[in-house]
Amino acid sequence: MRIKLIDTGYFKLDGGAMFGVVPKSMWQRLNPPDEHNLCTWAMRCLLVEHGDRKILVDTGIGDKQGDKFRSHFHPHGDMTLLSSLKAEGLAPEDITDVFLTHLHFDHVGGAVRYNEKGELIPTFPNAVYWSNEAHYNWAYYPNAREKASFLQENFVPLKEAGVLKFLDVQKDDLEWMPGIKVRFVYGHTEAMMVPIFEQGGHTLVYCADVIPSSFHIGMPYVMSYDLRPLDTMREKGRMLEDGVDKGHYLFFEHDPVTSCVSVSRNERGRIDRGEEIDIEQLFV
Repeated sequence: MRIKLIDTGYFKLDGGAMFGVVPKSMWQRLNPPDEHNLCTWAMRCLLVEHGDRKILVDTGIGDKQGDKFRSHFHPHGDMTLLSSLKAEGLAPEDITDVFLTHLHFDHVGGAVRYNEKGELIPTFPNAVYWSNEAHYNWAYYPNAREKASFLQENFVPLKEAGVLKFLDVQKDDLEWMPGIKVRFVYGHTEAMMVPIFEQGGHTLVYCADVIPSSFHIGMPYVMSYDLRPLDTMREKGRMLEDGVDKGHYLFFEHDPVTSCVSVSRNERGRIDRGEEIDIEQLFV
């Protein structure tokens, strides 16, 4: 199994929303906001080469949204999903699987594109897209809190095209394929899927929005976007404890600088970030 980072660019979100109950006097030292209180965040995906399969984990925000949408979230950066794949020598047709952790716009937006007729079609024409029925229904019939994050144009065309498949939601980690497990979590949104990669004695946890950045390792650092913050803290606690006790590495989708770290327990008993990890050297 070979894993490569896929850079899809950056966007901006309100710092207070991203750091929840943590005071600005504390979080602004971690990710300084601009004059509008917006902080820059990455949209970092993974390319997993597994046998003859080329699996893309999440797809970033995409480029099909209009100016009003862009004015709220300010997508920017030199790289896009497709340009990063091209840099790896891959075309959209080469992707066999797209694993969608959840259907918020910054994770699924690149899954669908407009064709020359102005129709919404899957970006990766030969791929199977993976979600789960509980989360899909949650996104299709959104609650008022998440409605602005679930844009049907990002995921309904996948189902209409017949390329969307559902994993069975389970209480325990699901063995999806050799070396890849899936954990279902509920703090950020309903039945979000966290992929866990194991190879050569190394375990990589793709934290998605349970721990969106290294800034969120501290237990009180929970996003205001989360539906069930106490569940997020419990789910995050499990990831952190496994990082210390089992040596798991944590991959951050939204950290603007750091993609992956180890964690360790400090002299006060708290878990802190450890060394930065080059996962492309571990999973080759």
